[in-house]
Amino acid sequence: MEKWFFKVLVCSINVFILAYILPGIAIVDFFTAIVVALVLSLLDTIVKPLLILLTLPATILTLGLFLFVINAGIILIDAHFVHGFEVKSFWHALLFGALLSFFNSVVHKRAFPDKKNKEA
Repeated sequence: MEKWFFKVLVCSINVFILAYILPGIAIVDFFTAIVVALVLSLLDTIVKPLLILLTLPATILTLGLFLFVINAGIILIDAHFVHGFEVKSFWHALLFGALLSFFNSVVHKRAFPDKKNKEA
């Protein structure tokens, strides 16, 4: 539970920072960033696996690049449900999703180092 809470907090900080850096992404305040991260976590848990399963042929055909499209779709769904979070277009969502995934993975690798690599 602590790990999930920390991941949502890190994601909300990254959402907040990226919303102010990237054009086409607008967010009202940090509380909205927390709500965006919570809804994003919920959508990633429930909707994203279904979308991946339904679009498996396209994902295989594009060698996994279609997953960026799925991420952008999840971001657009999130923006639809969370008031105070606005994404101007699909391309803004694509860039936002790619950068958010990158920054989240960098922070999570630092915060939760792999125990197998430390033993070697």
